[in-house]
Amino acid sequence: MTSSAVHSLPAVSDEDRLRADLYNYLGLMLAAAPDELLLAQTAGLSGDDTDLGQAISRLAECARSTKPKQAEREFNALFIGLGRGELLPYASFYLTGFLNEKPLATLRTDLSARRIERAPNVYEPEDNIATLMEVMGGLIVGRFNGPAPLDDQKLFFNRHIAPWAGHFYADLEGAKSAMLYSALGSVGKAFMEIEREAFRLTADQAATGTAQDTRKGRNLP
Repeated sequence: MTSSAVHSLPAVSDEDRLRADLYNYLGLMLAAAPDELLLAQTAGLSGDDTDLGQAISRLAECARSTKPKQAEREFNALFIGLGRGELLPYASFYLTGFLNEKPLATLRTDLSARRIERAPNVYEPEDNIATLMEVMGGLIVGRFNGPAPLDDQKLFFNRHIAPWAGHFYADLEGAKSAMLYSALGSVGKAFMEIEREAFRLTADQAATGTAQDTRKGRNLP
C-alpha cells in the first residue's frame, strides 16, 4: 500500500512499534511464501509463557525445520492451489461467502478517506488479510499520513479486521495443508484476541478517565 501524502512522523512508543512489527510480519508471511532470510529470522524468535508467546515459540520451532521450497509448497496449497487454495483469505468471502462484495467496497472507501491507495504492482483485492495487516501496521507507526490516534486504530480494526480475522487465523491453524502456517495461524489468532481485548479495555478505561493501553509487545524480525 502507498499514500499520496507524506508527513514528518511524530514519536511512536516502543510498544506501538512492536505491535506494528507483528502486524507487518503477519502481512509479510501472508503475502508470499517466506524466503530463506525470513525463515531464519522466524526461527530466531522467542516467546514467553503467554498464549501469544507460546504460539511464537511454536512458530520458531516449525521454521527451524522448514526449507524455503517446503514453505512455498505449503503457501501455494493454502492460498493458490489448482483453481483456488484451501483458504480464501478475504474479508468479503468470510463475511458474505462471496468475493468482491460490500466489505471490500467499504474498505476501499475508508482507505480512500485516509489517502491510502493500492500500489501499482499489487493486484490482490484490498480486503486480503495480508493487506489489512500491512495497513494496520502502517496506521500505528504513521507510514501513510502520520501515526493514527488510538481511536482511529480501533475504528479500522473493529470495522475491517475484528469481524473475521480471528476466524481466518483459526482456519489457518487447523488447515490440512499447514504446518508452518498452522503455527502462524496460532500467532495471528492470539494476537487478534489481544488487540480486540485491549481496544475494549481502552474504551472502558477512557469512559472512566483511566485510559491505559494494555498490549504486550514481542521481539519480531
